[in-house]
Amino acid sequence: MLGFHRGRRLRSNPQQRSMVRETAPLLREDLIMPFFVVAGNPALRREIASMPGQYQLGLDALTEQVAAAVDQGLVSCILFGIPDVKDEQASGAWSEDGIVQKAVRRLKRRWPELQIITDVCLCEYMSHGHCGILTPEGRILNDETLPLLAKTAVSHAQAGADMVAPSDMMDGRVAAIRTALDEAGLTQTPVMSYAVKYASAFYGPFRDAAQNTPACGDRKSYQMDPGNAREALLEARADLEEGADLLIVKPGGPYSDILRTVRNHVSVPLCAYQVSGEYAMIRAAGINGWIDEKAVMLESLLGLKRAGADMIITYFTQTLLRDGLVR
Repeated sequence: MLGFHRGRRLRSNPQQRSMVRETAPLLREDLIMPFFVVAGNPALRREIASMPGQYQLGLDALTEQVAAAVDQGLVSCILFGIPDVKDEQASGAWSEDGIVQKAVRRLKRRWPELQIITDVCLCEYMSHGHCGILTPEGRILNDETLPLLAKTAVSHAQAGADMVAPSDMMDGRVAAIRTALDEAGLTQTPVMSYAVKYASAFYGPFRDAAQNTPACGDRKSYQMDPGNAREALLEARADLEEGADLLIVKPGGPYSDILRTVRNHVSVPLCAYQVSGEYAMIRAAGINGWIDEKAVMLESLLGLKRAGADMIITYFTQTLLRDGLVR
């Protein structure tokens, strides 16, 4: 016996700590920046009150924002659309002239190498704010919703999206989307599935950003119960069997145990979504001087990498790039 463990031997200077660090620092390739693009006024730049530093952007304003981010090193982004008209068939989601489709075409023309992911869901486009077709009694029709999701994914890919990310949590939607993409000749378009998405209170600020608060009820009948862990593997495996190429766990930080569980059981690339509520809490505490915002931001994201994330969707992406906090 040599006595007690002297862990401090390898912590005495920055070079030593870096040499033995188990989780690599953040890279710009790890980060995916969300943007909210709004139909109508192309110059619109409206700050989201519950997400300081994040904006709803018209097409021109989006282009300016992305230009700055690309100059700072942006590699990937994910687009969320807010239409000017909503209806009960979510027609703005799959229209050739939908706001996301327009945004994708514009951005890809200017930055062909920028990886553009599109969120595939119907809630922003439905008059009632739910992610699927709703009966008069308030019941979501799962199977009847799948063709609309498939049409949406195909329209995004045809516009030039590099990857589609279904976030609706309808059963069977990955298979429907994969089949539709393949039939449209889009066999090389990956599906990045929100496979493990919980009915979380951490989404609150996103409702303000995407203007998709349900007019009735909630989303607990299709998003996962926060108390369930084993179910995450059922959902992940189901989406892989249906043809998903990458998986998302959402939210990120409060569900890092789920992230690690999924990582231990799947080999495909895994993404964590650091959601709006996580961003808002760190940002608000930073603005008020209660925390070292930069340090907490970096630590929170490193924690997601340590838990098993290969990539992270985070609203802090542009801040990290702008301030030179990632390689």
